Amino acid sequence: MYIVNNHTVRISLVALILAGTLFFSSCPRAKTGSAKRYPFTGRILTIDLQNQTAAIDGDTIPGFMDAMTMNYRIKPPSMLSQLSAGDSISAELVDIAGTDEKGASDSWLENIKVTGHSAPAAGGAANSLHQPAAGEQVPDFSFTNQSGKHISLKQYRGQVLLVTFIYTRCPFPDFCPRVSNNFAEVYKQTGNNPAVAGTHLLSVSFDPEHDTPQILRDYGFSVAHARDPALFRRWEFAAPNAADLPRIADFFALTIHPEGGTITHNLSTAVIGPDGRIVKWYHGSDWQASDLIKDAAAASVSKN
Repeated sequence: MYIVNNHTVRISLVALILAGTLFFSSCPRAKTGSAKRYPFTGRILTIDLQNQTAAIDGDTIPGFMDAMTMNYRIKPPSMLSQLSAGDSISAELVDIAGTDEKGASDSWLENIKVTGHSAPAAGGAANSLHQPAAGEQVPDFSFTNQSGKHISLKQYRGQVLLVTFIYTRCPFPDFCPRVSNNFAEVYKQTGNNPAVAGTHLLSVSFDPEHDTPQILRDYGFSVAHARDPALFRRWEFAAPNAADLPRIADFFALTIHPEGGTITHNLSTAVIGPDGRIVKWYHGSDWQASDLIKDAAAASVSKN
């Protein structure tokens, strides 16, 4: 007969518990971000019910972010029906720091309260601006590119043109740097892709006083991670005359508010077909390189 005394059982149980603890502590765990909450105030510029977002001119959040205009997700989405352009609001900004390999983060507004209302200033609110629609002809806007050469949108007729708006001093990673990094990915993926052969990229600065051709050239090399001048055959960086900027901003629903050394702005990216008409327009940065490549491929097929 085999007899196990209580002392042996207790030792065995402790060993099993310790082994289990070591096993689970050594297993990889899904990373989770910690939510931080910040008091938020701002003014609503436009509301997008389909994407459950609102473009808001937000005030400075001390210790977190400067004043800027950007799109915010609203929770619960039903709250959007109670808001309108011109509303001043208070809310909580919930931010979950990036936890995956790419450092992606998540944020939204909740506990929103309307604290006032005023008519949006003429020309200042996103919803008072023209928003590009599919099939609409794009005006022949002119720019000066990174080589000091005068260019215009008309010269790209016959090819798909991807246009986005940035300024080189933008310090916020989810704005111009993110858009430029996505454009760099588009540039890389379209190089040897027959489905989008001939697609041209154009990054337009809305800071023409600072973003000279030389600065744009250096910026282009920086975001492309290469100093090969051949870059500019398919991806140009340009700025308009200051006098032309309001018309360009109005057409592409771009809001621009200089504040000291920075510019509070939203984001605007357009896919223009070979016929010079809008194929797709994206506001904000919620698009991927794959989205633009898919749009460009569809526009190329329609050309043929």
